[in-house]
Amino acid sequence: MNALLKSGQPELIYSKALEYYQKEKWQRASTLFEGVQHYYTGSSREDSISFFNARCKYKNRDFDTASTLLDDFRRKFGRSVFIEDAEGMYALCFYQMAPGPTRDQTMTGRAIIAISEFLSHYPQSERAETFREINRELNERLNDKAYLNAYTYYKIGKYKSAIFALKNALKEYPDSKHREEIMYLIVSASQKLAHNSVASKQADRYLSMLDSYYSFVAEYPNSGYIRELERMATEAKNYLDSNNKDNR
Repeated sequence: MNALLKSGQPELIYSKALEYYQKEKWQRASTLFEGVQHYYTGSSREDSISFFNARCKYKNRDFDTASTLLDDFRRKFGRSVFIEDAEGMYALCFYQMAPGPTRDQTMTGRAIIAISEFLSHYPQSERAETFREINRELNERLNDKAYLNAYTYYKIGKYKSAIFALKNALKEYPDSKHREEIMYLIVSASQKLAHNSVASKQADRYLSMLDSYYSFVAEYPNSGYIRELERMATEAKNYLDSNNKDNR
């Protein structure tokens, strides 16, 4: 391959690169496309070589490099016949790099932005429904991340932070599959926060906990959590009744 690259015969190099490309020998094809690219700068083949090389990187699972090449491509060759494929693959690079919900979701956010851009540019694309499904999956991942972050605060006993994070998760994802669990955790965290508070803050916090409890019962009257939450509500009511008697 080195001899071919040093041959100074761009047509031969390009032809061999296409041969490797068609045989799905992505690394070899990419090496030759990169080696011949400068010969065709400004020619009608410049965009195809750039696209083929980026696709080789994608197929070889070098998504980081592929995303950079595809971003350059879509900025430089906006009228290329490959532009729709390039923008779709660009979005898929971030989708492939996006981790599970337990890890940082920066790449998931970038994938959602790129997919939204693709759908706005090509709403009638034959792949539009596939991208919409991917978008739903990625948003569900962000939903899971918000829930897990809030639950982590709950597990380590930072109940005030947990309540704030849980309420934010509900606000951002009102249709979350975790909705019942989140609403239960808000009541539970509120009860624990009130129970562990100094006397001057307990009454207000028990009242806030009861508000969350009544919201839960109204939405999930047959929940498996009801009995446990009723015990918490009874504790809150007993405290408030006792506190009212002491203040008479």
